[in-house]
Amino acid sequence: MAENSKIEWTTHTFNPWIGCTKVSPACDGCYAENLMANRYQRVQWGAGEDRQRTGAANWRKPIAWDKEAKASGTRPYVFCASLADVFDNEVDDRWRNDLIDLIDATPNLVWLLLTKRIGNVMKMTDPARGHRMLPRNAAIGATIANQDEYDRDRLKLWEVKQGLDPLFTFGSFEPLLSRVALDSFAPDWIITGGETDQGSHKARFTDPQWFRHLRDQSAKLNRAFFMKQMPRKQEIPADLLVRQWPIARAAA
Repeated sequence: MAENSKIEWTTHTFNPWIGCTKVSPACDGCYAENLMANRYQRVQWGAGEDRQRTGAANWRKPIAWDKEAKASGTRPYVFCASLADVFDNEVDDRWRNDLIDLIDATPNLVWLLLTKRIGNVMKMTDPARGHRMLPRNAAIGATIANQDEYDRDRLKLWEVKQGLDPLFTFGSFEPLLSRVALDSFAPDWIITGGETDQGSHKARFTDPQWFRHLRDQSAKLNRAFFMKQMPRKQEIPADLLVRQWPIARAAA
């Protein structure tokens, strides 16, 4: 859950628990909800619903990945989490502390903690509130679907960068729902992509020029840029097939 992830910008995907609440336009066609709530009926999505912690065998996988990385001298990326949000208000603080312990215990892995709740990160990693500090091998990312979200969250992500000193920061501009103008507060890594169909939800329109605009701004601001996919699995134009990483990672 899952080794050798199919997500192009990571090596592995790890889900410490499953379940979330929609809080962004990016959530409208939620892959995780369509898979785990609608298809498998494993959890209920939404506020006040229980999150389901994954099993012990799943939690042991990163330990094995770390040992392999140490032996090979590589630094694999681990995306956490595709089926939940690490900084979800509904999650038991003890679960999050257990996750931080696991990240601390796997220093050869680069942990990508992506959230739609970037405003929670500072307080949920504050020892004065009884929380564990953010490990040095963790990168923090925010989902940013449009200009309004960028304007709202860029300074929150910058605060995390300045206050917690993560390995790097990143923005997941996927699904990209509008043209976005970056500035000097842009995250270190710009990941972007179009939407895919999810159940009854059909992929929304994305203009290729929006991707080109992010690519060009990333170059000017000295940010790494990663183009993941076009909407509806269209082929990526050759000039947009740019895939950069902030630091070296293991080969896919």
